[in-house]
Amino acid sequence: MTTKYFATTAASLALVATPVVAQATTADRASAPAGATSELEGGSGIIIAILAAAAIIAGIIIAADSNDDTPTSA
Repeated sequence: MTTKYFATTAASLALVATPVVAQATTADRASAPAGATSELEGGSGIIIAILAAAAIIAGIIIAADSNDDTPTSA
């Protein structure tokens, strides 16, 4: 029974000590300069929006167009 409590205590101490140890270390980071930037500035977003709108409109048309009310098990 003592080993059970010892393992639980050790695990809880490890969980408590990990963020404290990680915070204590200081890491000096410097940002790297961007060498080449992308020329594409949102051009694909418009295409995706148009395709999404077309898919929604097609789904509405398909759902509203089916006037077949006969049961399939007939």
